[in-house]
Amino acid sequence: MPSALLIGAITHARKEWEDLSSILTLKEFPEGTRDEFIRNCKDGKYDDVVVIYRSNASNKFTGPFDTELLSVLPKSLKYICHNGAGYDNIDIPGCSEKGIAVSSTPVAVNHATADVGIFLMIGALRQAYVPLSALRAGQWQGKTTLGHDPQGKVLGILGMGGIGREMASRARAFGMKIQYHNRSRLSPQLEGDAQYVSFDELLANADVLSLNLALNAKTRHIIGEKEFQKMKDGVVIVNTARGALIDEKALVAALDSGKVMSAGLDVYENEPEIEPGLVNNPRVMLLPHIGTATYETQKEMELLVLNNLRSAVEKGEMITLVPEQKDIFKGQNGK
Repeated sequence: MPSALLIGAITHARKEWEDLSSILTLKEFPEGTRDEFIRNCKDGKYDDVVVIYRSNASNKFTGPFDTELLSVLPKSLKYICHNGAGYDNIDIPGCSEKGIAVSSTPVAVNHATADVGIFLMIGALRQAYVPLSALRAGQWQGKTTLGHDPQGKVLGILGMGGIGREMASRARAFGMKIQYHNRSRLSPQLEGDAQYVSFDELLANADVLSLNLALNAKTRHIIGEKEFQKMKDGVVIVNTARGALIDEKALVAALDSGKVMSAGLDVYENEPEIEPGLVNNPRVMLLPHIGTATYETQKEMELLVLNNLRSAVEKGEMITLVPEQKDIFKGQNGK
């Protein structure tokens, strides 16, 4: 019987994982170091593994699935089922070369991430950290200043995928106007009343700019010094996607100059390290990458990973194959 390897933990769908023992031998690497994992691979402990379950959380044990790690993975491996909407710690082109299909967990994360995005947006518009910290310090309103209403403001969404569209849906309730830029324009049904604009137009028009796109070589530092210069004075930046989409040092400079009025951030370029200029700026709302940290979302993500795993083994296809592999595995082991 072929094997499945779980790296890290399954918290909410442990029974569903154990139920897979009827079709797979279940192996686990619950914790450890990258060196230990590589040694296990080289010693042949995983030679019958056809599918791996990994997550962004398990990255702390194995490190990224980069060229080095891909070179030692068992030759039997055909599928990597990843728990996370973002998968920048997996070398997708390298997996494709080796014929390894990769799935992620889009859709499952949309609501929770968009909720946090709106929370950060309102907090940044109102500069809520100032009164929050003043109150707990016994200073009542402290240095609280007037904030801004979302009504009538332009929310510019960079990356109008599932999370971006949920951000738009919520922002409409606040009376905001939606503009977006995407690799390609959405269908009229998905677009609704949102206005499709060029990247430069989005930068120029947005009162609030929300980043909701994947991190890859092309999008790294997609927002930097040049992009900040094209924005309105007093713009608000919200990022719930990946920290490295923004040049953080450029963001600090833009905040210090007043070009950016405030920011709401759940992700950072070098987590868990954060630029001191962000931590020390009371106009910035900060969260420690908790966008999907709800019981309901975590369970839904785990179940989607396991459904991908079962589908891969039983049908030879992934339910949520990463977009970069759609053409590569079309008709073979990806929809």
